[in-house]
Parts: sequence; C-alpha cells; structure tokens
Amino acid sequence: MSRRAAALFTGLALAAGGLTATALTAAPAGAVGSVAAAADVPVRVNQLGYLPDGPKRATVVSSATAPLAWQLRDAGGTVVASGTSTVRGADRASGQSTHLVDFGAYTGTGTGFTLVVGGQASHPFDISAALYDGLRADSMSFFYQQRSGIAIDAALAGSGYGRPAGHLGVAPNKGDTGVPCQAGVCDYRQDVRGGWYDAGDQGKYVVNGGIAVWQVVNSFERARRAGGEAALGDSTLRVPERGNGVPDVLDEARWELDFLLRMQVPAGRPMEGMAFHKVHDAQWTGLPTRPELDDQQRELHKPSTAATLNLAATAAQCARVYAPYDAAFASRCLDAARRAWAAARANPNVLAPGTDSTGGGAYDDADVSDEFYWAAAELLATTGESQFRDAVTSSPLHAKPADAFWWGGTATLGRITLATVPGVPLAADDLARVRGLLTTAADGYLSTMAGQGYAVPIPADGYVWGSNSQVANNAVVLAVAFELTGAQRYRAGALESLDYLLGRNALDRSYVTGYGERASENEHHRFWAHQNDASLPHPPAGSFAGGPNAGLQDPVAQAQLAGCAPAACYVDDIGSYSTNEVAINWNAPLAWLAAFAAERRAAPVTPSVQVTPSAVSVAEGGSAAVGVRLSAAPAQGVTVTVARASGDSDLSVPGTALVFTAANWSTAQQVAVAAAQDADAVAGSAVFSVGGSGVQGTTFTATEVDDDSAPPAASCAVVYKVDNAWGNGFTATVTVKNTGTSAMSGWTLGWSFAGDQRVSNAWNATVTQSGSAVTARDAGWNGALAPGASGSFGFQATYSGANAVPASFTVNGAVCA
Repeated sequence: MSRRAAALFTGLALAAGGLTATALTAAPAGAVGSVAAAADVPVRVNQLGYLPDGPKRATVVSSATAPLAWQLRDAGGTVVASGTSTVRGADRASGQSTHLVDFGAYTGTGTGFTLVVGGQASHPFDISAALYDGLRADSMSFFYQQRSGIAIDAALAGSGYGRPAGHLGVAPNKGDTGVPCQAGVCDYRQDVRGGWYDAGDQGKYVVNGGIAVWQVVNSFERARRAGGEAALGDSTLRVPERGNGVPDVLDEARWELDFLLRMQVPAGRPMEGMAFHKVHDAQWTGLPTRPELDDQQRELHKPSTAATLNLAATAAQCARVYAPYDAAFASRCLDAARRAWAAARANPNVLAPGTDSTGGGAYDDADVSDEFYWAAAELLATTGESQFRDAVTSSPLHAKPADAFWWGGTATLGRITLATVPGVPLAADDLARVRGLLTTAADGYLSTMAGQGYAVPIPADGYVWGSNSQVANNAVVLAVAFELTGAQRYRAGALESLDYLLGRNALDRSYVTGYGERASENEHHRFWAHQNDASLPHPPAGSFAGGPNAGLQDPVAQAQLAGCAPAACYVDDIGSYSTNEVAINWNAPLAWLAAFAAERRAAPVTPSVQVTPSAVSVAEGGSAAVGVRLSAAPAQGVTVTVARASGDSDLSVPGTALVFTAANWSTAQQVAVAAAQDADAVAGSAVFSVGGSGVQGTTFTATEVDDDSAPPAASCAVVYKVDNAWGNGFTATVTVKNTGTSAMSGWTLGWSFAGDQRVSNAWNATVTQSGSAVTARDAGWNGALAPGASGSFGFQATYSGANAVPASFTVNGAVCA
C-alpha cells in the first residue's frame, strides 16, 4: 500500500467520533483546485517526519477555544502517546485559528505514525535518525541536474532525467564556449561554459551563483568542524566525479566555481579582473525548452561591482577549503579573488541596472557595501592579511546587527565566516561581538516563531518572492547559533523551520518535490515541464519551490489566489513563476539544512584534552610551544588551564587559560613553556597538567636543555601560531619582534620542522624550504624593525601525522627566543 493510500485508509478508519465540523476544519484560504482541497487535512505535520532527539510539534486548524485531545498512533493504530493541545488562536500570516500539539516527549522510532485529533488524522510520517539522509542527497542532486555544459547521466539522475549537454556550441546551440557581449560592452568573445542554470530559465548569474555556491561549500566547512564531513565525502552523492578522492559536495560546487572563474574579465582587457554580471539568451527562453535545443544567441552582460565581489568572496572561500584536495586549484582561486578584490576597489560603483531584464532577470543591486564586507571577510579568513582585516573592521556593517541574508544582502555571510572559521585574526572581544550579533539574530527568529501558529522564522509580511528560501536562510543562522553556543533551542528552531517547509504550514503542503504526501510537483521550469509536455519529467525529488508570495506577480497566481492570506499565496502550477519557481540559491540553503539535520548526534560525550607533542625540550632562557586542542566539540564553552603539577620550578607556563567552543575545539591553541635562565648546570624536567571542568584532562612533560656556556639569546622574539588546520594541511602566522635597543634593517628567519611539513605558498615574506629546514626573508617593506616593532608573514603547508611547532628559531643567524 502506498503512503498516500495508507493515509487515506487511516483517515477513514479513524473518522468516527470526535470534534464537530465547526471545531476542527481546514481553513479554505488559499485552497487551490479540487485535488488539493480533497487531500487537505487540518492536522498539519512535517510530512517527512521527525528526528527522535528533535522537536516534534504540529499545528491543528481549529476554531475551538478549549484544548483538544490528541493521540499519536503508530502504523498499527496503537496509541503510543497522548495529551491535549495548546490553544494558539488567530494566526495572522495564515488567516487561520490554530492549536499547537507538542509530542516531543515521545522518542520511539518507526514509520507510518499519525497524529489524531478528535478522529482527524494527519498525513503519515516517520520518526527516525535517518530521516533526512535521502533529502541530503536529493537536494544536492538538484545541482547536478541543473548543470550546463555536460550530458546528464540517467544512471545518476534517474530514469527520464538524462539529457545531452546544453550550451556547448553544438547546433542548434550558439554557446557558451564563445559568447559575445551585448553591444557596447566588449569586442571579444568569452568561454563561459559550465556552471549551473540559475532557476527555471537557462541563464547563469554571478550574484546568484555566488551565494548558492558559498552555501554549498559552507555546508562542508560546517560539517568538517562538527566532525561530520564523511557524510558529504567522496562517493556520497550521485555525481560523475565520485570516487576521485575529493568530497562529492566539493566536486559539485567546483562545477559552478569553474564557471564563476571564467566570468572574470581577462588581463589586458578593459575592466580586467571584474566579473561579467550574467550570461543568458538574448530573449526569454520559451517554455518548455530543453537546453540542448535552445537556438538563441547567448550574450554576456556588462561587468558589475556586485558580481566581482561575489567572485572575490567565493574564490577566497575556495582557496581555503579546496587547499587540502587540489592545491593548484586553490591557488588559482586565491589569485582570482585577489584580482577581483583589486578590480572592485578600483571600480566600486559599477552597478547592474534594473532595466536589464530582457531575456533574464536584472539582479540589480544599488548598494554593494555588503558585498565588500563579505569579500573582505572571506579574504581575511583565508589569508590573515591586515589589509583585509582593516577592510572588515572599518566597514560600517561590522558593528551593525546581523540582518537576513539573500543574494542582494550578503553581509551576514561574512559574519558567519568570521564567527566560525578557526583562526580568523580578529581581536578576541571583536570576535565575541560578531558571534553575539549572530546569536541575537537567531534569538529574534525564535521570538518570531513563538508568536505564530506555524512557527515560521519570517513575519506575516515576509511572504515575498522566494519566501521559502528566506525561511531556510534564517534557519541556517539558527543552526550557526547552535554551533557557536551548543544551546538546543537554536537546533530546535532550525529543525522546526524544516517542519514548515515539509508540510506544517497553512496549505498542508510540502514544498519539496518527492517529500511528503502533498508535495509540489509542477514547479516552474524549462525542461522539467511535465505539466506542459507529457514527454518531459516533473522536477526531480529534492527540488524546492519558491513558496507563498503575497505579491502575486504572475497571471496564474493573480487568477487563482486573489484575496489569499500571505502564507497561503501559493499554487503548484508551472505557470506561477512568482510562487512556484526553483532556483539554485533556494535549493542551496535546503541542502545546507538537510545536511545539518541528517547528522547523527549521539549523547554528549566529555571531550578529552589532546597535547602535541606530549614531551618537549626547552632551551634554558628560552621557550618551546605545545599545541592543545579537544578530541570533540564541547556541549558549551569550556576553559582549559595549564599548570605545573610537579618537577623543576625553572619550567613554567605563565598564566595560561584556553577557551574552547563548538566552533574552535578542533584547532590547536599554542602554549609556550618557558625555562628560566640560571647559573646551575642541572637539566631539570617537569610534568604539566592540562584540564578543566567539562573535559578529560591530560599531562605533558617538559625538559630543560641546560647550557650555561651558551651565549645569551639574540635580541628578538618569535611567535609561531597555527591559524587553521585540516586533515593534511594548515596555515600559520609567524611574527618576528625586535626586542633589542637598536633598529633591525632586515631579517632572515630560520627554523626546522620536526615532521614532514612542507610549505606550499606564503605571503608577506619569501619562504624557501630544503628538507626540513625553512628560510623566510622579509618582503622589503616589512624588513626594517625599530626597537619593539614586529613584522609578520603567513604560509600554507601540508603535513601528515603530528604537526609539532618548531623547537627553535634563528634570526639573522642568531638563536632567537
């Protein structure tokens, strides 16, 4: 028996007795067509289901003024939980009277559950830890099937979804391998093949591609910090690159990143380094049209500052995330990001016009300060350079509240990066403030949800074009707040946002194709157009409809939805592009949330402290460093202290307290162990304890290397700090300080790695390596150091096994502290 048939059978079997029609009815607002009205039920649930350890709430449409009795029944009809509802009353967004049912105390698992209120049954749903595994894969498969410039393999996409490559210049196509500009924009052609088709049309837009690919890559960054990256790893998705040793989610994102890089104006051309705003047909593509059958001329549209900064931001993120998998591609991304940043600084007000809407969306944006902030944040997180820190901290947006993000408002993407990427070189109080901005925004979304019958993180006037994507984006902020704090209320808010998108809403509708008893299946699209042409398929499972839009900006919506309540202004019709289109920047947050929700979250464990190396030698009068990190994310922030437990009092760790959170637990923090300069000739040792409340402590041993005949240390000090580390690579910042009384005209720093570390690139210094020996020479402009002055440089390196901090350094040939 199918789930749809099973739901009908259960509903009939339970229909006897219960509430009056007046007390429990499905409100007619926004009901669309006889099929939708017949299937509509007043007990609204997440039609996919619920996680055993997550919130479990439903909304009942009822005008009853007293609480209603409810029962949770398993697939066999047995009552497994019961209680009474909470009267919510009038819900402004839906125009309905509602009750809330909370069955979160039930933690059993299974399939085919129904929630019954007075004999009226919900759609059946599951309770399972594996609930979101399928959606995690299908929401990402959407991007593969939106690829331009590659044949889509039915063995990967599913029967009926295979198609030839589109827009490769094979007749009748006229692009995208050599696309001309619009008249007056340029006098050459550009190869801009590849990438993802933006939405239901076949255009490709840098500003929409930017936010979409950032979220896809960021979902991997977040999963890696949480220790769940294996679920997004190699051979986890249906993509042709599976099995190449690279996480599949990064393979998919690279298809778009390569396109974005191709949209950069080449060197030697006017406005070099800028990015063309978009490429699409000269006229709107007809519906339906398969990509390989499109015979229109494609056109490049004028470069814009917004597109250029999208390129700078996403390419900088690329350089950071892809470095462990493809150093050459990461380097190419960083070069493109730097050139785009410089070009945007030189052309800060090249704005895309709102009138450029023939053949494709204008994607106009009159304020690019948010894109400047986002790009600077990404470049800072990747390079650690002061120029980008200055651009971040001097931006007026840096001190403003975290606003809702979308393709035209990207500042909060920068805030998320600053708050979560380990090792971002911001002052501790500044970093805490940025994190506070995000948690404050998340608290605001929770407050909005608490005041509604359907717990949606947007207000009643927020149902605009693509409202579902704003729900998903705000839920991403809730999930980020959970990462930063470990507070379960934020995870619950993110999961309840998915409840809304998957059926607990004013229309009893899942907005994700293939997920739920009443799921959208006629989204506006050029080649997933079964409603218009029976030979073409419906959108594939995992496609995400734009959602309710009170603006009603298309003829179908205007004809069918006049007078609708805001949250009911939706129709599952291919012609309703203002409520029912798909888009890459809508599926991206859905995929992000599905990956977040699908992570298995076992009972909290007590992290253990890890120290590398476990034994260290310290030169008399000098210092040596050990790295301290946790084995797992703490449930909330913990403070780890380091103190001498026994042994030689000449060895010390002055005033060391390290703070670890869910965002930085996996990044080693450096602790300096000092050995006092004295006249004895004893090489003492000491045991240091490392621990604190909420962690399993450990110890390490330090041994003094006594050398009373050795010359005093040179007049310098060196600080070596690992900023960011991943499975087989890391970035570090090295600071040289002149501690003497005379000026230093230039410096050459030397050290030896204890392991197999290899420097791959560096900035602000010329760094060479021979075997384990490394030499770094100043860049000229940072070589002169007055007494007390410091100079810094950074580098990226690979390693395996331990990543110990170098034991000693020389500056200009002399041993330095």
